[in-house]
Amino acid sequence: MKVGILMGSTSDESKMSKAKETLEEFGIEYEWKVLSAHRNPDKVVNLVSTARENGFVAFICGAGMAAHLAGVVAAHTTLPVVGVPLSGGALNGQDALYATVQMPKGVPVATVAIDGSQNAALLVLQMIGITNTDIAEKLRIYKEEMANR
Repeated sequence: MKVGILMGSTSDESKMSKAKETLEEFGIEYEWKVLSAHRNPDKVVNLVSTARENGFVAFICGAGMAAHLAGVVAAHTTLPVVGVPLSGGALNGQDALYATVQMPKGVPVATVAIDGSQNAALLVLQMIGITNTDIAEKLRIYKEEMANR
């Protein structure tokens, strides 16, 4: 079981690092890849169209501006996709937020806040926790500790 963490550019790595750190904290394997929906479309499609067979359970996709990555991923898999609109550009992430949340009917992408990669990872962990009681218990403890801070 692993999660794909995809971003459109190497400049997005610092904004997506909380997703990686959160999955590591919960002991979930992940693949961290820079793949652009515009510059590497064939690589994106190849990865996600074979994802289930290769042990993936979900994708977290971070992209800015036009933010097409999450939609392209969702178009080529039946696995859950969580989009992270990233800040930057003239609209400081609002363009990415609108692009990520406005997927056409039949191509759902769960969307978190601008630069919200930690929440994206937590959302994926909650999905995993539906059937994985160990992760569900770790989430319960995590939220309890968070409430006591």
